[in-house]
Amino acid sequence: MKKTWFITGASSGFGLSILKLLLSRGHKVAATARNLEPLGRIKEQYPDNLWIMELDIKDSNLVHNVVNDAFNHFKTIDVVVNNAGYGLFGAAEEITNDQIERIIDTNLMGSIRVIRAFLTHFRKQNGGRILQVSSEGGQVAYPNFSAYHASKWGIEGFVESTAQEVSSFNIEFTIVEPGPTRTSFGKSLDTAEPIEAYRNTVSGKMRESFSNGIFTPKGDLEKMANAIVNSVDVTPAPFRLALGATAFENINNALNERLAVLHAMKSVTLNVDVDA
Repeated sequence: MKKTWFITGASSGFGLSILKLLLSRGHKVAATARNLEPLGRIKEQYPDNLWIMELDIKDSNLVHNVVNDAFNHFKTIDVVVNNAGYGLFGAAEEITNDQIERIIDTNLMGSIRVIRAFLTHFRKQNGGRILQVSSEGGQVAYPNFSAYHASKWGIEGFVESTAQEVSSFNIEFTIVEPGPTRTSFGKSLDTAEPIEAYRNTVSGKMRESFSNGIFTPKGDLEKMANAIVNSVDVTPAPFRLALGATAFENINNALNERLAVLHAMKSVTLNVDVDA
């Protein structure tokens, strides 16, 4: 069944791959990005099914207006791929306040702005699905990505709460958690200036590995895009969708470690309530 989709961050990476796949299958797409140049050529191929608009998700008024314009154009939208975002690399002491505020304003607040802009529309049309692109880093934490993790853990918590609030309106969410993937993510990675004291720490050694190109992502972008698109056909919507063997292993380990700590402290945890 053909649907109408809305994508943020559609000019590269997951957004662009999902866009191309959807158009090849005959779906209609409202594609948004800060840079529309990569989308112009695609628009020429699919003049009727593709609507493009410039969007910076840090601008609340613009998000509201673009979402309204997309509904005015297509009349209805079935699925949102809330995908726009980027990474920030550096130890917590190395990254600047401006860098922290920018990534939170984009990855967390920007995603929240998009979700909130759609809720009223979806409620009035009695349903819709939002695919929130997070990361395995929404459940796992690594050195040098503290602010990035804060943005991803934050949006996952926001979605978990919001999903419960709107379930009566037939609005469903899927949190997509890709593992390391062969995309242009590294090119958009904001990197902090190093502090010498961290050179021989886990943070400094990880920075050295990255700069030497030792780390090679295993995730196949096209396969993951296909899995994301196909997830919309699953009913009810899977609330989380981890993608890739690395994501599965790391999330599984992280959850088991959290449970182990919870149970290790059980005697303390259960001994602090008011006496009956």
